[in-house]
Amino acid sequence: MNVYTTDRIRNVVLLGHGGAGKTSLTEAMAYLGGITSRLGNVAEGNTISDFDKEETKRKFSISTSVVPISWGDVKVNILDAPGYFDFVGEAEEAAAAADAAIIVVSGKSGVEVGTQKAWELCEKYKLPRMFFITNMDMDNASFREIVESLTELYGKKIAPIHFPIRENEKFTGYVNVVKKAGRKWLDRGNKEECEIPAYSEEYLEKYREALLEAVAETSEEFMDRYFGGEEFSVAEIMMALTVNVEACDIVPVAMGSPVQLRGVANLLDDIVQYFPSPDKRKIAGINTKTNEIFEADYNFAKAKSAQVFKTIVDPFIGKYSMIKVCSGVIKNDDVLFNIDKEAEQRLNKLYVFEGSKPIEVPELHAGDIGAIGKLDKARTGDTLSTKATPVRYGRIEVSTPYTYKRYTAKKKGDEDKISQALSKMMHEDLTMKAVNDSENRQTLIYGMGDQHLDIIQSKLLGKYKIEIELSKPKVAFRETIRKSSDVEAKYKKQSGGHGQYGHVKMRFSPLGDLETAYEFGQEVVGGAVPKNYFPAVEKGIQDSVLKGPLAAYPVVGVKAVLYDGSYHPVDSSEMAFKTAAVQAFKKGFMEAGPVLLEPISSLKVTVPDRYTGDVMGDLNKRRGRVLGMNPDHKGNQIIEADIPTMELYGYSTTLRSMTGGSGDFAYEFARYEQAPNDIQEKEVAARASKVNSNEE
Repeated sequence: MNVYTTDRIRNVVLLGHGGAGKTSLTEAMAYLGGITSRLGNVAEGNTISDFDKEETKRKFSISTSVVPISWGDVKVNILDAPGYFDFVGEAEEAAAAADAAIIVVSGKSGVEVGTQKAWELCEKYKLPRMFFITNMDMDNASFREIVESLTELYGKKIAPIHFPIRENEKFTGYVNVVKKAGRKWLDRGNKEECEIPAYSEEYLEKYREALLEAVAETSEEFMDRYFGGEEFSVAEIMMALTVNVEACDIVPVAMGSPVQLRGVANLLDDIVQYFPSPDKRKIAGINTKTNEIFEADYNFAKAKSAQVFKTIVDPFIGKYSMIKVCSGVIKNDDVLFNIDKEAEQRLNKLYVFEGSKPIEVPELHAGDIGAIGKLDKARTGDTLSTKATPVRYGRIEVSTPYTYKRYTAKKKGDEDKISQALSKMMHEDLTMKAVNDSENRQTLIYGMGDQHLDIIQSKLLGKYKIEIELSKPKVAFRETIRKSSDVEAKYKKQSGGHGQYGHVKMRFSPLGDLETAYEFGQEVVGGAVPKNYFPAVEKGIQDSVLKGPLAAYPVVGVKAVLYDGSYHPVDSSEMAFKTAAVQAFKKGFMEAGPVLLEPISSLKVTVPDRYTGDVMGDLNKRRGRVLGMNPDHKGNQIIEADIPTMELYGYSTTLRSMTGGSGDFAYEFARYEQAPNDIQEKEVAARASKVNSNEE
């Protein structure tokens, strides 16, 4: 592929609801750009951007793919991001690397939750954007209704620049609102001029009025001319659109049918015309040598720097670090310094990716997107620069995973292999994490939802030939006491030679602090138990609190006092006193009103106003206590609640189905509280059955 200078580059992310048609649009662009010789199809699993086995099997995008398209003398880097919510991390990485966005809306399904989430992502990264309404060849596709919905949501910013012409219920052409001209489709997306149908005049007037009003608001001079009834020229409208799209003040709406290659060439023209090249965008980092701000701003004349925005790790093709060049020109024999890992490395080769295909390039200019192979230490979010000008950019923010399951190896001895494979997968996917929960002797995988976890399981089998089983995780209960007890325990053993003798009298009571496992004290008078055995008694308590006598969970909040006992001058030993203390603890604990404590989480649920009743009803069923509600001034309510952690299992799926995917939640551990009797009885019974079946 040719080398492109910064002013001839456009980095565009495709966002939108899952199934809206982003991959089909990418496919049509790739075909028109001459990358492919035939039009691939999502259903047939042969598209350029859905190349992963899981994607072809499931028929939807799981990870972002980059497809660079040459259009005229401009290179358009298309980042095709997944729309399903479980893979939001991929969309967030792509948005961080893009300079503009196309929000794809299905003409059949209209504005969906994913459309609004895409808009929010554009707002976060201040991305200039356009809407592209796809599937216009379908009978029930309504451009007008979608424009009305978008205008209702986002106001006067919405400016249709094309709208469809239909004849005999077929999508035959379009009206160009800027040029006030009709176009009729010919084969392969070509077009010719045509009359604007009489029934379209009303819409042309309406959409043009909205467009001119948006243009007029861009300057006082334009406003005066607009109110003076003066006509703007096509060049003036296009210039004003370019300025205002870049400033996010106008959001054009285009449409087409990628499967028929209709409207796609227009869209590529509009991307080149209205979207900014990277040098019109700002980016700054910190020069760690001088502690001054380094304003990179995609300037090719400044010191070289780049950021890794995505990592590809594949057992077959190896590891690639996808980069966006933030300043300078990076060449394939450069030595770059990774400030985050404090490591220098000579580059071997530079690539651009066409979907799954790496293509070698000699250099990448500021603002361009490419890949570096075999950067061993580099991770997503790392900054690469020169050692002379070491720069660090802010990390890419991705959503936190809250859904988790326990995983176990199907085949004994696979544990190390699983750990290594998950580590590689975590380099690729920042929204998954593997956690070793040693306290509950379980290993956990966190992801964005149940589907995400299923795909992780499937990828382990497909790519690494390792099988795991996913199951419900154990909850980290605690045990404590509510009353006091006074017990004695004697450990006496005679077996020839030295015997064993330890005798303790102890009091157990609630400590009043559930953060601390135990507190040990002694009130022994007259040397009934010699001082040198006190540490052994404490060691017995220390060992006992690791697994409580009630249901084998860790013990918290117990005060243990040794106040009397006896010893044998020959047979007593540290071991004997430790064993006596263990026996005393078991007996004393069970006599002091033992209870199970369950973890409570602080939960925040953000949902549109209309769903608050359903969500609160569901939280009550889950034993949640709603503490309050606050509006976020974006049409949502933030519900705050305390909820038992065990009741959050499966919450992601429930919340999505209740709110059509528009609800979000986050939680963190708050404290421990006494579990209700029925929960306690269940846990104690489960513990008893395990002991009986010799599993523990």
